[in-house]
Amino acid sequence: MSRLLAFSLVFLGGGMGSIARYALYLLLRPWQQHFPWATLAANGLACLALGFALGHGDWPEQRRLLIATGFCGGFSTFSTFTAESWGLWQAGQHVAFFGNVFGSLALCLLCLLLGLKLAA
Repeated sequence: MSRLLAFSLVFLGGGMGSIARYALYLLLRPWQQHFPWATLAANGLACLALGFALGHGDWPEQRRLLIATGFCGGFSTFSTFTAESWGLWQAGQHVAFFGNVFGSLALCLLCLLLGLKLAA
């Protein structure tokens, strides 16, 4: 498969995932006042889709790039984070699992705060 085709599939899937994410936000916007339901729903649905895609190890590379990398990545990168964390757990790398989970949360909160400071 050419790199152009691979990048095109990721681009197309990512665009579809981003549109689906925005549509989900619009659908759940009436209930967003006190809790980020759309984000929770997107994360859960992306994890479901990625788990389904990864469970089909016999899928051709093009389909995995379109759905797992592109769509799931555009819909929610949380699905990739979850799958990679689960991979660490299954490999018996429990310290790395917890380091990834808590390290990601701490780093992302720190970077968000830094970004807010830089923008102020």
